[in-house]
Amino acid sequence: MNILILGGGGREHALAWAVKQNPKCDRLIVAPGNAGIGAIAELAAIEPTDAAAVLACVEENAIDFVIVGPEAPLAAGVADALRAAGILTFGPSAEAAKLEASKAFTKEVCDACGAPTAAWARFSDAAAAKDYVRAQGAPIVVKADGLAAGKGVIVAMTLDEALDGIDEIFGGAFGAAGAEVVIEEFMAGEEASFFILSDGTDVLPVGTAQDHKRVGDGDTGPNTGGMGAYSPAPVLTAAIQEQVLSEIVRPTIAEMAARGTPFQGVLYAGLMIENGRARLVEYNVRFGDPECQVLMLRLGAQALDLLLACAEGRLAEVKAQWADDHALTVVMAAKGYPGPYVKGSEIRGLADLPEDSARMVFHAGTALKDGKVLATGGRVLNVTARGATLKEAQERAYAMVDRIDWPEGFCRRDIGWRAL
Repeated sequence: MNILILGGGGREHALAWAVKQNPKCDRLIVAPGNAGIGAIAELAAIEPTDAAAVLACVEENAIDFVIVGPEAPLAAGVADALRAAGILTFGPSAEAAKLEASKAFTKEVCDACGAPTAAWARFSDAAAAKDYVRAQGAPIVVKADGLAAGKGVIVAMTLDEALDGIDEIFGGAFGAAGAEVVIEEFMAGEEASFFILSDGTDVLPVGTAQDHKRVGDGDTGPNTGGMGAYSPAPVLTAAIQEQVLSEIVRPTIAEMAARGTPFQGVLYAGLMIENGRARLVEYNVRFGDPECQVLMLRLGAQALDLLLACAEGRLAEVKAQWADDHALTVVMAAKGYPGPYVKGSEIRGLADLPEDSARMVFHAGTALKDGKVLATGGRVLNVTARGATLKEAQERAYAMVDRIDWPEGFCRRDIGWRAL
């Protein structure tokens, strides 16, 4: 079959790599892609949020199946446009994608179905938000309500941090995403990610992971889109996974169906785990980045079969097969990230690295120019490896990092430290 993947980051490189392993894939196009994706798939220079351009690409290339990678096209209704044209599509409708596009919407759904989550309040006025924060005290969490590219969350340990965060969001730091703020109770515990496919009726767990959000070793410094991840996450025991499915995920899917907006795609449940129980931090409606990279390296070719079953409403018929192994990814970012950083520096040594079922460098923010791989983003490479143990996966990943010649880049040196 002919397959189109929308997106151009590390998540999409990992999806493309896994899809390409499957013999069902005859032709693979990724739009817009990046330098790494261009080595394994055709690239189409279209904007993933432009539904008309996506539909034209689908028609011109006789595409049979579209996989939507990032959240922005989903929120923009690209999956709706594709389904209306009769195209088999993986990814939720714009209405269902509000589970990520609006933090307040998710809270309302949780309240309606009784899913355990943090106490919360919503404000469109800075003064009222500040009054609420002063009454509640710190620590407290301040969030921009809308899509802020994985940012827009301030975990305030002091009252001043919370008040500054309110000013930052209402001051336009996150654009339209900050028209409203959601203020939440601070939840203590250990954070982890659980990925579940839903076809609108049935659900299928497809893996656990733990991300490293802060920029510096030991979880220090500002929050980022993610500096590394590993899978599986030992903190998400079988018992906790079952609690999450029965108390959070299945009730959410039932509530979305009851509202007439069934959820079809991947639900990424960000969880806080304390004393053997999980509460929902937030939902994302796409694979995490960089969590997708470790999941795809472990799932391999079967990923396409699972996504197809999800899109076709056949999830009850399939099951994810897991090897008893571990995967770990290290994000290499441009110096200065998550603040201002320089674009256009050359990355050398990538051609000398192994690429197999146990070791891959997934490109996130790269472009190919005059035969050179150039850094074009903040998070640039995802150096990913599998091993029989997490320690082995970590050693393999950092051995690859050390062979990459990119003085303008940096990474954390402690990915996996919580589990190890």
